[in-house]
Amino acid sequence: MEHQLWFTAILNKLLAGIVSPLLVKLGQVPADPAHPIPNYIAMEILVILVLVTGLAILRSRLSLENPGKFQHALEEVVLFVQSLAEEIIGHGSSRYVAMLGTLGIFIALCNLLGLIPTLQTPTAKIQVTLGCAVAAFLYYNLQGIRRHGVLGYLKHLCGPMVAIAIIMFPIEVIGNVGRLLSLSVRLYANMMVGDLLEMVFGGLVPILVPSIFMALHVFVSLLQAYIFMLLPAVYISMAVSEEH
Repeated sequence: MEHQLWFTAILNKLLAGIVSPLLVKLGQVPADPAHPIPNYIAMEILVILVLVTGLAILRSRLSLENPGKFQHALEEVVLFVQSLAEEIIGHGSSRYVAMLGTLGIFIALCNLLGLIPTLQTPTAKIQVTLGCAVAAFLYYNLQGIRRHGVLGYLKHLCGPMVAIAIIMFPIEVIGNVGRLLSLSVRLYANMMVGDLLEMVFGGLVPILVPSIFMALHVFVSLLQAYIFMLLPAVYISMAVSEEH
């Protein structure tokens, strides 16, 4: 059994009486009913709480005349996501900015969380990255259905010519499912290896080596968050395009 972090312990103390019976009803009996919430879920909840708190603070301080540094920083993030969406998706991209931005910020914070002592990187667990990949997968396919309709989207997956539809459709379906693997494993592998390297080499030289790996962790964290926005944007553009 993994070591329980302090925040996980708090959640389990508060919510075990609710979560354990619910899991039992769903057919997922927890190994330890007194501690049904694992560290990676607790870390995701912590990130969500940080996001909600940050947005509440931002909303209370919004100003057109005298915006603060926090507002400036988030405005730059929004502009960056808008630029990314416009470049990849094109016309009508503004409707997808909220989803792409939420994915990017959530994953970036999850990736960086492991730098804080006594906390862990939730995206170093495949369950977390797969969950994010499933959210992106469902979203871009639903946007494709929204644009073309169910039959139109299925036709969209058949390629530009009826003659090759019998070949293209299974290829497209397999390719779509393969994106789940691509999104989840890429992020998971990078964050898991980064955490492992920090653990193995972090104690070799008290200051220099940990600093190098922390800087590398920050770089990889932000890069992976960017990729996790970029690829769903590409998938959305393919799903909603008029020509395949």
